[in-house]
Amino acid sequence: MTGPFRVGDRVQLTGHKGRRNTITLAAGGMFHTHRGTLSHDLLIGAPDGSVVTGSDGQRYLALKPLLTDYVMSMPRGAAIVYPKDAGQIIASADIALGQRVVEAGVGSGALTLWLLRAVGETGTVHSIERRQEFADVAADNVAGFFEGTPDRWTLTTGDLSEVLDAGEPEVADRVVLDMLAPWETVPAVQRALAPGGVVIAYIATVPQLSRTVEALRDTGAFTEPLSTETMVRGWHVDGLAVRPDHRMVAHTGFLVTARRLADGAEAPRISRRAAKTFADEDVELWTPGAIGEREKSPKRIRQVARQAAEIAEARQAADDED
Repeated sequence: MTGPFRVGDRVQLTGHKGRRNTITLAAGGMFHTHRGTLSHDLLIGAPDGSVVTGSDGQRYLALKPLLTDYVMSMPRGAAIVYPKDAGQIIASADIALGQRVVEAGVGSGALTLWLLRAVGETGTVHSIERRQEFADVAADNVAGFFEGTPDRWTLTTGDLSEVLDAGEPEVADRVVLDMLAPWETVPAVQRALAPGGVVIAYIATVPQLSRTVEALRDTGAFTEPLSTETMVRGWHVDGLAVRPDHRMVAHTGFLVTARRLADGAEAPRISRRAAKTFADEDVELWTPGAIGEREKSPKRIRQVARQAAEIAEARQAADDED
């Protein structure tokens, strides 16, 4: 939202060394650093893109966060889908205004925000999350960004297959899967997707990738799955000193995309010879602990939930005052 800064707004402060801090404006509030303070009152009423000075003489560029900035700084109960992958999901699944999107595995709500923006006021997003504590954090993060919960968003706590099988068929134009075992949900996704609809799965490891692709192929109800990954590398540009950055955002996950065929349709299949068997014990290789992901402790999740709730309440209070 454009316009001057208001109480309850999230503001991104950037100092002379490029370090960024995100604060929520409050009347009489103070931003503290190890060198000094900055009064929130200097920002309230000032235009977006202002430069203000702290008590130590440090100057800060103040901007309202872009959605990319917001998702990277918001409280996290679970790992987020990074902007590079979120953008690719929107493009690969062709998610657009007015569509009905089902999302499984809401996590901290990062991808949900991108989906809600993409479908606009005329579309709908139904997010399904198995863990209540993650759903609570996501709900507050979404409310904190949109200044309240959008009417076009539904959040359900439960199992994707059970939720979809309990409803009417062909209720979705797009299905987005961000979960540990997406292959288990393929029958439910097949039932929920309208002909021509797209399913896209965000997958962490190669074994998961293989099993999901084969599950989609085995149904005979989808086009040949397309598997990709996205990497982003920045460049240092200073006069004639131009070189790639030493660090880059490389592998975060794979994307598998396929489209729903009409009932009874049979698409041409590519001949292949590959092993397709999976043992139950292989699942242990795909758990978060086995691939190096650390589970958030209950204490940490409670802390994140409080932070997300405070942000959402501040934005809602500001909206009520207006």
